[in-house]
Amino acid sequence: MRVVFLGAPGVGKGTQADRLAVQYQVAKISTGDLLREAVRNRTALGLAAKSYMDQGSLVPDSVVIGLVREKLADPSCVNGFILDGFPRTVPQAEALGTVLVAKGIALDRVVNFQVSREDVVRRLSGRRSCQKCQATFHVDFAPSKMDGVCDRCGEPLVQRSDDRREAIETRLKVYDEQTAPLVRYYDERRLLFPMDASAGVDAVFQHLSQELAQYRAI
Repeated sequence: MRVVFLGAPGVGKGTQADRLAVQYQVAKISTGDLLREAVRNRTALGLAAKSYMDQGSLVPDSVVIGLVREKLADPSCVNGFILDGFPRTVPQAEALGTVLVAKGIALDRVVNFQVSREDVVRRLSGRRSCQKCQATFHVDFAPSKMDGVCDRCGEPLVQRSDDRREAIETRLKVYDEQTAPLVRYYDERRLLFPMDASAGVDAVFQHLSQELAQYRAI
């Protein structure tokens, strides 16, 4: 099973990637996780990434692709992988394609998670987190027992600055500009599967599993 999950922030692709990875024993690959791990382990690519991150600059595609290439060579990917939120642009997709061709493999499916803009704003703007123990809650879907107070440690819950409506709208605009060409790119290659992610987590997972079961490891 070799799939890519596309979708705007807040559509639930990370949650579904976690569940699918457990269900089919495949690796979930998040470039954010790869970057943090490489920086923590002080690998050559990690140190290169950190130099950009310390300056507040975007990590170049060459570094990110290098991290993905290393991960795909890991034994954890022998049964397949789920790329969560990567690639984000057509040049990244082309670079990923080159890496896969060199390994003699190809993508099976690209799932494009779709949720209305207003639902995305509601999902993201309702998130609250504890700065002490990192527990997360949602004012509508997973509220704390006491409003504004962490269930685990009793510290105040806060809303991240990038989860405020104005910031969310900006993030969505950037995502749309970057990803619309990417959706066309994969659609033209007959890899794209549009996934209505507006239903509950379990319903989305059932639909997703049915679509991807044909690609599971034998």
